[in-house]
Amino acid sequence: MLRTRRRKRSLLRRFSGRIFYRLKREYDWRFTGKRFALRREAALLPEIIFAHRTPLYRNIPRHDLWLQKNKVINLRLAVSRLNGLVLQPGEVFSFWRLVGKPSRSKGYVEGMVLDNGHVKPGIGGGLCQLTNLIYWLTLHTPLTVIERWRHSYDVFPDVDRTQPFGSGATCAYPSLDLQIKNSTADPFQLVLRVTDTYLEGEWRSDKPSLYRYEVYEAYHRITYEQPGVYLRHNIIRRKVWAEKMVRDEPVAENHAIMRYEPLLTDGMKQKG
Repeated sequence: MLRTRRRKRSLLRRFSGRIFYRLKREYDWRFTGKRFALRREAALLPEIIFAHRTPLYRNIPRHDLWLQKNKVINLRLAVSRLNGLVLQPGEVFSFWRLVGKPSRSKGYVEGMVLDNGHVKPGIGGGLCQLTNLIYWLTLHTPLTVIERWRHSYDVFPDVDRTQPFGSGATCAYPSLDLQIKNSTADPFQLVLRVTDTYLEGEWRSDKPSLYRYEVYEAYHRITYEQPGVYLRHNIIRRKVWAEKMVRDEPVAENHAIMRYEPLLTDGMKQKG
């Protein structure tokens, strides 16, 4: 059940929680037997398996443009650690293992972060746009997502949305990571770039893909929980095609607290 109220935690609880999740992540990186991808190559693999781009700036009322401009600085720094990464068969991509902790000493600045569903400045803010993009790219490949965290809040209305609600991946160092395993027999290469207007990405390989993928939303609904509180739900699915459809499979289930008043339609069901 998704909590609709924030639980207040003491400073000691928050401090000990940060230590716990840091140690848990270090254990995952060092002692679980995963082979993490580390090598980057300037030479590009020849075949583009899937490519996508997302705009760097959005028309978001009541939020300062400087946060979005700072986000672009943060994205450029993170992309410099990921661009050209080659994911060999059996290896695992870990976003935070490669990017590291965002800090002022590394050049990261205050960008837009979400705290309990509210926008505020934070060092390294805006990197969720990068994990969102990588996750969306991966859903259109045979690579396997082994760790992904959904967004707990739906903050902005569906203005100019081109992807289904809930098709992204949130991130927070070090506890909320994005991890992708190459369980195929072929290498894959992640190619990323930040232009003046877009964040662009590709998964490439050394041979064309045998399949194509259609990612879509199912069972979308909005429920009324209590005065002023609405939850948004859906399931992300994908169809896998060769010459004909091979399978239609569930990918992720999403539940998020809405931070704006919904416009309910016949396809959005209220509870109560």
